[in-house]
Amino acid sequence: MSLDEKRRLVCPRYRKLSVFQQCKVIELPRSSYYFKPKGESLFNQRVMKAIDRKFLDCPFYGVERMTWYLKMDLGYFVGEKRIRRLYKVMNLKAIHPKKNLSKANKADYKFPYLLRNLKVDRANQVWQADITYIPMFRGFMYMFAIIDVYSRKIMGWGISNTMSAEWCRDVMQDAIAKHGKPEIFNTDQGSQFTSSVFIEALKGHEVKISMDGKGRALDNIYIERFWGSLKREKIYLNPPNGGVDLYKQVKDYVHFYNTERRHKSIGRVTPDERFYQAIKNVS
Repeated sequence: MSLDEKRRLVCPRYRKLSVFQQCKVIELPRSSYYFKPKGESLFNQRVMKAIDRKFLDCPFYGVERMTWYLKMDLGYFVGEKRIRRLYKVMNLKAIHPKKNLSKANKADYKFPYLLRNLKVDRANQVWQADITYIPMFRGFMYMFAIIDVYSRKIMGWGISNTMSAEWCRDVMQDAIAKHGKPEIFNTDQGSQFTSSVFIEALKGHEVKISMDGKGRALDNIYIERFWGSLKREKIYLNPPNGGVDLYKQVKDYVHFYNTERRHKSIGRVTPDERFYQAIKNVS
């Protein structure tokens, strides 16, 4: 007897549950119920997974170097045009000096980087956020997450098949409602974070806005390290089979990361221990 059949015997009204009620039971955001993986050809998906693994170790690999790595080391017959497009799809930005870096552009340099030489010594002082590509057994999706720099606690996260500013704003708003607002919110200069939708929401909470320099992914190092841990310790070992499976895996890992995974850099305690102890000391 299948699980569905057992549920129907126990609860005759099971089939009458609305999508909203079903999502509430399994603690899945209703919006995620409708998400479908982003589509690419099977060949492109294999190439993207190879790119993602290499980029975690070599974030300085631009399109040219990655193309040669894929050709010479892995045997993929690909050109720079394809890899450049996939970099954009995956939201990857190599770390290296860009041309005319000193010339300010109002659209790109809205806010300065505020974390240089800043001593982070309390919870909710600085939050960092980013979007990453998440490979699945078939297709892929995107994940947005926010980390508290002092405690390394993941404050909020979301899964989507688009990288919209509205999605990032909603995750950020939920994190603030749950944990309180940060003093500084740091991101890269992605279009989601320089959009009026996201900026005005932060301003509404009177949060200082900080943005990385172009081509300086290490300015947002703590969230980048979390991506590496999530992918190596969970996603690559158990490729998710669909959006609901991905959501469950990420939820389980974030819980493990916050409550069980001890971090050497913060004194061999868990992020939750460090965060809530700091909040308790303030109050």
